Amino acid sequence: MSRFRTRLVAVLLVGVIALSALWYWGRGDRIEHSYHTVPVKRGDLIATISATGTVEPEEVVDVGAQVAGKVVAFGQDNNGAIIDYGSVVEVGTVLARIDDALYAADVDQARAQLEQARAGVRRAEADLVQFQARLMQADRDWARARKLGPSEALSQSDYDAALSGYEVAKANVAVGKAAIAQAQGAVSQAEASLRRSQQNFDYCTIRSPVKGVIIDRRVNTGQTVVASLSAPSLFLIAKDLTRLQIWVAVNEADIGHIRPGQAASFTVDAFPGRVFRGQVEKMRLNASMSQNVVTYTVEVTTDNRDGLLLPYLTANVKFLVDERHEVLLVPNAALRFTPAPERMLSDQPNPGSEEDRSSPLDSARDAQKGGQARGTVWVQEGGAVRPVAVRIGLTDGSLTEVESEGLKEGMPLVVGELQDEASGLSYTSPFAPQFSRESRTRPDR
Repeated sequence: MSRFRTRLVAVLLVGVIALSALWYWGRGDRIEHSYHTVPVKRGDLIATISATGTVEPEEVVDVGAQVAGKVVAFGQDNNGAIIDYGSVVEVGTVLARIDDALYAADVDQARAQLEQARAGVRRAEADLVQFQARLMQADRDWARARKLGPSEALSQSDYDAALSGYEVAKANVAVGKAAIAQAQGAVSQAEASLRRSQQNFDYCTIRSPVKGVIIDRRVNTGQTVVASLSAPSLFLIAKDLTRLQIWVAVNEADIGHIRPGQAASFTVDAFPGRVFRGQVEKMRLNASMSQNVVTYTVEVTTDNRDGLLLPYLTANVKFLVDERHEVLLVPNAALRFTPAPERMLSDQPNPGSEEDRSSPLDSARDAQKGGQARGTVWVQEGGAVRPVAVRIGLTDGSLTEVESEGLKEGMPLVVGELQDEASGLSYTSPFAPQFSRESRTRPDR
C-alpha cells in the first residue's frame, strides 16, 4: 500500500511539473493584444522652422576717442543726469571730457607761431617797399647816365655803376616779392597747425554724433585712454530702440525655406508667454561653421515701440513656412507604427515597403517640394489591425496632414500596443526595440 502511495505521489508531482512547464512555455500565446489608439482630428496645421537668435539694435554707433588722455568728467543727458547706461542723448550732447592741458598748450604755441608768421609777412612787405624805393632811385640814376653816356662829364666806370645799381635794385624788388610769398606760405602753414591743434583740443570733448540711447559705457572717470593705431571705444549708442532686429542662426537644411518678408514669431525668457511678431528683413550670405554645422544669419525686424524688448536678449524664433486649414491630422506616431505580421488582417493588401513608409518629416519636405508622399496608418478591428493608405502633406513635428478616402474624422488610429499580461498592462512604443517571443519568454541557457 505504501509503495502504491509513493508511486501516486510521484505521478502527481510529475503532472504538476509538466503543467507548470506547459504554462510557462505557452503563456506568451495567451497574451491578449490590444492597442493604444488616437482619433483622427480635423483642424489647422502650421509648419514652422525653429531657431535661436539674439535681439540686436537696428543701428549702433561706436563712439571713440581720437586723442589720448585721462577722462576727467562725464557730461549730462537730456534729464540733467550724469551720462551712464540708458541715458538718452541728442546730437552734440557732451558725453565725456578728456584732460586738455597739453592740447591747450599746443593751441597756444600754434597761435604764437601764426602771429610770428604774420609778422614775417609784414616785414617782407616793408622790405619790398624799401627795395622799390631803391629801384626808383637806381632808375633815375640810370636815366641820367644814359643821357650823358660815357663822356668827359661821366666816366665809363660811373656809367657802368649806374647800370649795375639799376639791375641790382630790380633784382632786390623781385627778392622782396618772393620773401612776401614765402612769408605768406609760412602764415598758411601756421594757420593749418593752429587748426590741427585746435581740432585736437576740441576732440578732448566727446560729443554724441547721433540721437539715441547709450547701451554701453566702457570708461570711468580717471581712466586713461590711448589712441594710437585705432580709436578706443568709449560708448555704444543705439540710434532707435523702437525698431529692433533678431539675428537668427538658421541651419543650412532649413535656409531654403526662408525668404525676405516672411512672417516670424519669437519669445524671450524675460516675458514668458508673450509672443512677439516680426518679419524677415534679409539673409546674410557669409555662412559660419561650428562643429561641422553650417548656419546662416537671418535678420528679423520687429516693432518695439512699447519698449519691452531689450538689446541682446535671447530669442526663440519660429519662421512660418506654410499653413493648412480644416485638414485631417494624424499623430506622427501613427505613421511610424508597424504591427507584427500576425496582427494584420489577412484579407487586406500589402501596406507597402519600408521605402514607401518614409518618415513624416521627410515626407513633408517632399510634399513642400511639389511631390505627394505616401504612408500607411492602422485601424484596429478586434484583435487585429487594418491598414489605410494615406497621402502625406505638411507636418509640424507632432501632427501631420493626410488625405485618404478610407480615413474619416474621429477614426481611431493605432500608435502602439497594450499587452495584457499576468503582471499587468504595458504600452509598447513603436520606437522601442522589438524582440522575438522566444527571447522574451525563455531564460538564457
